Amino acid sequence: MTRRGLALIAFPALWAVIFMALPLALVLKISFAEPLLAQPPYTPLFEDGRLNLQLGNYALVFADALYARALLNSLLYAGMTTLLCVAFGLAIAQAVTRIAPRWQPLLLTLIILPFWTSFLIRVYAWIALLKPEGLINAALLGLGLIDEPLVMVNTGFGVVIGMTYTYLPFAILPIYASLAGQSPRLTEAAIDLGASPREAFWLVTVPLARPGILAAALMVFIPTMGEFIIPDLLGGSATITLGQTVWTEFFSNRDWTMASALAILLMLLLLAPAIALQRLELGGRR
Repeated sequence: MTRRGLALIAFPALWAVIFMALPLALVLKISFAEPLLAQPPYTPLFEDGRLNLQLGNYALVFADALYARALLNSLLYAGMTTLLCVAFGLAIAQAVTRIAPRWQPLLLTLIILPFWTSFLIRVYAWIALLKPEGLINAALLGLGLIDEPLVMVNTGFGVVIGMTYTYLPFAILPIYASLAGQSPRLTEAAIDLGASPREAFWLVTVPLARPGILAAALMVFIPTMGEFIIPDLLGGSATITLGQTVWTEFFSNRDWTMASALAILLMLLLLAPAIALQRLELGGRR
């Protein structure tokens, strides 16, 4: 390999080591320590020439009901959000691909337009929409669909709605990229051979868009598993998640060791779908 090729590889490799590998190694080290009222607030990895690894933090994660509930809530909310985002993303991406090509850039711009505003402002806007005296309840009461305001803030429903709205563009764009490369003649051929439009969609369009659908699911599931702001603002004490728990352990309880153990556990949980996606991609190419 030439020097130029080595230089091109060296920069991203150095970036990954400095900003990814080293911080991860530090977090892993802290997770095997015990909390300490000192600076730094954890016991050293080597003490009196011996390796001092403590597994109590990891044991406590699976023994304490609070951490188990946070884990289950994170999996539940992230899973529901991923399913909703993929379903809506597939429908919206399909609709965009059927619009005249000159209008598609405008529609894609409108899809990513929310990213041009503050994330916090958008979350607070959902609080105004979902609260008992908010616009949604006012509309439902005005239409006579409900007799009293619905409780949607400080619930899991509010958390899922907020995360679905926030991460929906992450699902639309990769699915659109897959659908845009398909020829509409494939669906027309399936219909000519006797399939209904619905059957043609599920038997032809969806399988061909599988790479985009899998990428969309991964791009939504990974950030929603560690989401902190949306569950904190739209959820209540019963909707505690791993992201909130890590924040509480680090900033409120000052327990860096438990926060690090939870962060490592979250990373391992997110590696599973990434590896599964890679295997599905490799299997689809054979």
